[in-house]
Amino acid sequence: MNTTIAAISTNNIGLGAINIIRISGPEAIEIVSKIFSNKKFSQAPSHTIHYGYIKREDEVLDEVLVMLMRAPKTYTKEDVVEINCHGGSVTANKILELLYEKGAVPAEPGEFTKRAFLNGRINLLEAESIEDLLEAKSENARKMAINGVSGKTTKLIQELREKMVGLLANIEVNIDYPEYIDELQITKENITPVLTEIKNELEKIIEESENGQFIKNGITIAIIGRPNVGKSSLLNALLEEDKAIVTDISGTTRDIVEGELLYKGINLKFIDTAGIRETNDLVEKIGVEKSLAIKQKADITILVLNNNEPLTKEEQELLDSIENQKAIIFINKIDLETKLEKVTTSKKIIKGSTRTKKGLEELKQEIINIFSLEDMSYKDLTYLSNTRQISLAKMSLQTIENVIEANEENVPVDMLAIDIRESWENLGQIIGESYEDELVDNIFKRFCLGK
Repeated sequence: MNTTIAAISTNNIGLGAINIIRISGPEAIEIVSKIFSNKKFSQAPSHTIHYGYIKREDEVLDEVLVMLMRAPKTYTKEDVVEINCHGGSVTANKILELLYEKGAVPAEPGEFTKRAFLNGRINLLEAESIEDLLEAKSENARKMAINGVSGKTTKLIQELREKMVGLLANIEVNIDYPEYIDELQITKENITPVLTEIKNELEKIIEESENGQFIKNGITIAIIGRPNVGKSSLLNALLEEDKAIVTDISGTTRDIVEGELLYKGINLKFIDTAGIRETNDLVEKIGVEKSLAIKQKADITILVLNNNEPLTKEEQELLDSIENQKAIIFINKIDLETKLEKVTTSKKIIKGSTRTKKGLEELKQEIINIFSLEDMSYKDLTYLSNTRQISLAKMSLQTIENVIEANEENVPVDMLAIDIRESWENLGQIIGESYEDELVDNIFKRFCLGK
């Protein structure tokens, strides 16, 4: 990291009041001094702001404010300079070109945050939480991300690792120095409570983190059913807009139509699918195949039935197919004569009407209930935030469960120590105590340019 990087850190698509160009590295102050009219800048104390002009020789490019931040108390722990110039892409890009001419190099996506991680200012979990904070689409997602950025989630993992270290230390003393009888003698009886406590805490973290993924990413909901039961009408009614085309002609919806709704802090992503039925129409058949595929991938399915028509063989097959999935039955058109016989299912049945809007609020609330996301706004959203982190936590849990089982079978404690250390290392990978360069590169490539 002996280069000095530069990039535009603000979104400069279109016009705005200002743009911020960030420069970080060993020559950041020197490079900016070459193009900044304020001659006192390079000798100024850290964390100060300076007024002047950015100039290419005698040509003034812009009137600016320049912030000077000296290492190590900066975002990257390197010298950092931020140039606040006027908005619009032309001016910012001209200044950026000039910085490159004077010795800076273009920053890669996420390189500022990557340097913050490699220089020890933040750990890997905190770095990933910064990305989550930038992409948060709801207040709950923001709260979850800020807990990661501030270190609250890191503390959760560190406390678990400390318990494992304490256990490992006692085991090592018992193995290496058996003559020290004052030390705790590690036996099957006194190791089990500690392992069980670690296991229970990991299970809680994983369960809440998996639900927390719905806070971060939203819930994908497939609306399925045979043609003309009111799937598209349901989508339009939920979104309160005419998103999907609605007609009395069977098979109107032949491709997926999507829409999003923020409900109680959770992003609900509805997908209206083509009516599912036997058909010889090639285009409609492709739509049906898409519908079945989306049903399998969605987080939850809403099966729409028509109160005004008898249950068909195809609908009974759909009912059977969702028994092992998260699903809700919505019986539509209850404002019409009831011709639908009693539906036998283990799933929640909600009766309503897309025309009168009856049942829609209950339907949205049931989606939240199924994922145990009620009142998330009032909870401490200290969760693992992505698949990588949750996967490592699951690996750590599985190893601890194996240790508990081995302990019951009287496996020697020195053998147990090997697996406990493996579990400890897996948790360490979550926060970046150990990592592979390729993993780090892939994580930071997902960041926006200038962050």
